[in-house]
Amino acid sequence: MIGRISGILIEKKAPQLLVDVQGIGYEVDAPMSTFYHLPETGNNITLFTHLVVREDAHTLYGFATDGERQLFRSLIKISGVGAKLALTLLSGISPEEFVALIEAHDTSALIKLPGVGKKTAERLIIEMSDKIKHLDIIASRPAGAPLQGKDDFTNDPVREAVSALISLGYKPPDASRMIQVIENKSSLSSQDLIREALQSAGR
Repeated sequence: MIGRISGILIEKKAPQLLVDVQGIGYEVDAPMSTFYHLPETGNNITLFTHLVVREDAHTLYGFATDGERQLFRSLIKISGVGAKLALTLLSGISPEEFVALIEAHDTSALIKLPGVGKKTAERLIIEMSDKIKHLDIIASRPAGAPLQGKDDFTNDPVREAVSALISLGYKPPDASRMIQVIENKSSLSSQDLIREALQSAGR
């Protein structure tokens, strides 16, 4: 199991990163909560990681904090919640907010997240109620130097934001509509566009 990687951030195209670790490029899928605080490419980063092994693919997931990774690992153990949906959940809501919704048994808020229907929301509440008591969400620390920065993912923030939302489970027309309704979108970075779209979807 690969538990942590440290290296140079070569490329970031939501939800995937490319990290150079001593000459080896690791492709890492990361939630938007990690993307929001990434430095510019060419800088060093450290991520907590989790490797998912399947017959047709080996996928490495990376997280800025161990709390995010703990939550991810708990989510993928739930029936009907795979790694992709778990990553989407972590992109649409912070670990602290997720814990609060579980504790409040707030199914109406959970079903606003992409890929979560009523049955999945109810299952999350039932199966996560005991698990979250053992998660060190609040006290989790970044995996090394703080991740920070606010540069665009690419030279076309709108296109990149739409692509990221599609990768997170939204249908292409819905993803485009979510970005188009944002005011002053031409002056926003792709990170800000995605953040605005996800926040609006959760209201």
